[in-house]
Amino acid sequence: MKDYAQIVKVSEDEKSILRQLIELYEYDFSEFNGADVNAQGFYGYSYLDHYWTEEKRQAYFVKVDGQYAGFVLVNDFCYLVQENARSVAEFFIMRKYRRNGLGQQVARLVFDTHKGNWEVLQHGNNDAAQHFWKRVIHEYTNGDYRVEDVKTEYWEGKGMVFNTSEEQVKGDV
Repeated sequence: MKDYAQIVKVSEDEKSILRQLIELYEYDFSEFNGADVNAQGFYGYSYLDHYWTEEKRQAYFVKVDGQYAGFVLVNDFCYLVQENARSVAEFFIMRKYRRNGLGQQVARLVFDTHKGNWEVLQHGNNDAAQHFWKRVIHEYTNGDYRVEDVKTEYWEGKGMVFNTSEEQVKGDV
């Protein structure tokens, strides 16, 4: 796997770029959640502004050779872990960049950036995401994680819970 991914914190003046990338993500995700666009032709993302008003939310662009390749949204809104945990709220790699190890590299970068307890949820209808996260988290934690059923107010699926402590031994990126 090439070592070419970067995660770059999204500044508030780059919000419109992130908003556009979220639309692509929401379009892809509508296959699983059945969402439709609104009267203006957008899916919309209700929590976008919160990433600049709430301290424990971080938005990152994924870049490859300076080009936008996706984004990751991290927050502390968790269903399975109640104390001092982070969650991958949204994770999107554009189709052009998928299936070459980029997603795994990006996940590792995010987990390494925010040490501690993590929760990663996957929609019950999204088999590809469940397979991806199981592989990535298993490799990252050397199998030290747990899987639980989760039910949100909008959907049901699986949640993976693990810790990224400083002492944890990780495989090669």
